[in-house]
Amino acid sequence: MKNKTTRKLWWGLTVISAVVLYFTINTGHTIFGIGMPKGYGLHGIDVSRYQKTVDWKYLESFADSKNSVKISFAFIKATEGRSIQDPMFKTNWENIGQTDIIRGAYHYFIPTRSALEQAQNFIANVELSKGDLPPVLDIEKLGSPGATKLRENVKIWLNTVEKHYGMKPIIYSYIDFYEKYLIADKDLRQYPLWVAHYDKKKIEFKETWMFWQHSDKGQIPGIDEKVDFNVFNGNLDELKSLCKK
Repeated sequence: MKNKTTRKLWWGLTVISAVVLYFTINTGHTIFGIGMPKGYGLHGIDVSRYQKTVDWKYLESFADSKNSVKISFAFIKATEGRSIQDPMFKTNWENIGQTDIIRGAYHYFIPTRSALEQAQNFIANVELSKGDLPPVLDIEKLGSPGATKLRENVKIWLNTVEKHYGMKPIIYSYIDFYEKYLIADKDLRQYPLWVAHYDKKKIEFKETWMFWQHSDKGQIPGIDEKVDFNVFNGNLDELKSLCKK
């Protein structure tokens, strides 16, 4: 049993630790070479072939020196257009699957290519397991068909993929692109959002969002190249509730 002096010291250290953790998470700070937005407890990255080999086992156990930020989830590029597969996808998908990091896969959309064939490309290369995040459609370019045709094609991809996996896909886009070309369609506004909005202390977006890609310049041990950093707008139970059952 602790004596009074020991108990006072123990409680003092506990209070100090709690205060330090609170201010580390909630006041915004620089970690991994970038400013971290305040108020978010779940952090993640997204990678493609540009990050080359990722040491997922190391990332699973790694946290910054203040132990306030660790990698809880990651999105991995799987496919692009009608026939392109990211050359690092299979390796990344298998290796991250051996960790507790929650994984998700995304497709880079080419507006001038068949939306149905693009959906089929993703489906042919991505097998989702229990605990995986929903498929993601990365939309960044308008293309020559124009905004109306883009929205029609995007819905073809989303509907095809949702029917196959039994999960509502996530739309990824830059805030200004989403507001200019996608938000006008009420059907598209029903999909979960992952938005890119870089180097801001807080997100400037009135729509409901789930993921925020806040930087593309992160530097973290386990990855040699710079990497995108994200936060999830919720807690761990809410993140897991999105995943395949």
